[in-house]
Parts: sequence; structure tokens; C-alpha cells
Amino acid sequence: MKENALLADLAAYLFSNSSGNGRTPSERELAEHFGVSRGQIREALAILEAMRIVERRAKSGIYLTTTEVSVDAMALFARAGVPLDPILIYETVELRKIHEIRAAELACLRATEENYQRLREILTASEKRLAAGEGIAREDRDFHLEIVRATKNSVFYRVCSVYYMMGEQRLPIYFSESARSRRSHEEHIRIYEALLARDGNLAQALMNAHLQGAESYWKGLIGGAATSAAYG
Repeated sequence: MKENALLADLAAYLFSNSSGNGRTPSERELAEHFGVSRGQIREALAILEAMRIVERRAKSGIYLTTTEVSVDAMALFARAGVPLDPILIYETVELRKIHEIRAAELACLRATEENYQRLREILTASEKRLAAGEGIAREDRDFHLEIVRATKNSVFYRVCSVYYMMGEQRLPIYFSESARSRRSHEEHIRIYEALLARDGNLAQALMNAHLQGAESYWKGLIGGAATSAAYG
């Protein structure tokens, strides 16, 4: 079993098979269940511990500890199909908005013709999807990540990529409404034109307005009352 697959499957299994106090099956039980060596399980648990998903306590066992999970951990949960706390989802959407507004500004300063060409290709692909009556979840992801790529900051790109891993299952739902896909595409065109004009202030304003719609959608979907209680 490949390491990435083992991590995702192990995370999902631990969540499904932990006791009321968060204690999980032992290394031996986990190795038997997955048909791998205890050494492989130990290495996988070490990674999950670094991601603050589990805690290994001497002479006690393995316990889930997910109150302060990392962004990478949340992406792993999403890939494994582990339900995420609604507040964590909202906070991630909020953080994505902050990052991408800044990315739009930096892209105006640093984007190359290669970036612009890629954005044009994505917009063309979006047009074809819309003409076929399909959603643009993939093109939306590609458009936003290309803008982040245009910042020429590889760490920035990796961080933002995680947000889209987490939304991989939710974005197709968001773009299943044809009017929303069309509106998003039109907003993408305006953002692209601002980037092409190297107008950082306009690009930021347009990105802010564009992401505000998505933020409001997810806030309403996960429960406005919950987020208000957390931040009110």
C-alpha cells in the first residue's frame, strides 16, 4: 500500500474506530487490519502525530487529538472522506479569501506571458463547459491556482493548493447551478483583464467581490448561526 493511500485510509479508520475518550486501536491491531508491518504503521502514525491528528502516549496508547489540526491534516481528512467540523470549513474559506486577494495583487506585479496564456486557455475551457451546460469546478480551481502560481512564490502556491484539495468534493456542488457558473466565469474575465492591465488595486477589489459570494454561500450552507456563535 502506498504511503499516501495508507495515511488517508488510516486517518479514516482511526476516526471510525476510536473509543469515547479518543483512544484508537493499537499498532498491532492496525498493522493486522491494513496488512502491513508495524514499522509502516509506526511511520504513518508519526506523520499523523506531526499533523496533530493523533497523540501517542507512553504506556497508554494512541489517541485522536484534532482540536488544533494543521491545514495539511484537513486536506488529508477531505481526501479520506472524514467529515470536517463546519467551523473549520468556514475558517478555511475565510483564510483562502485573504490569501487570494493578496495573490491577485502580487500577480499583477509578477505574472509572465506564460501565466496570461494559461489563464486564457482556462477561460476558453470554461466557455466550452458552459456551452455544453456543464459546471466549471475544475476550471475555477485552475484559474485561481494559476493566479497564485503567477506570484512566483512556491510556498504560497502549495498552501493555496491545499484549500482546493479540501474543496474537491464541494466545488462541483457549488458549480452545479448554471447561473452561478456563468456568473463566476464572467467575474473571472474581469479579474483577468485587471491582471493584464497590471492594475493591482482593481484586481484585489474584483477578487474580494468574487470570493465574497463563495464565502457567503458556504457560510449559509454550514449554518450562519454556528459561525455567528463562534465569532459574535
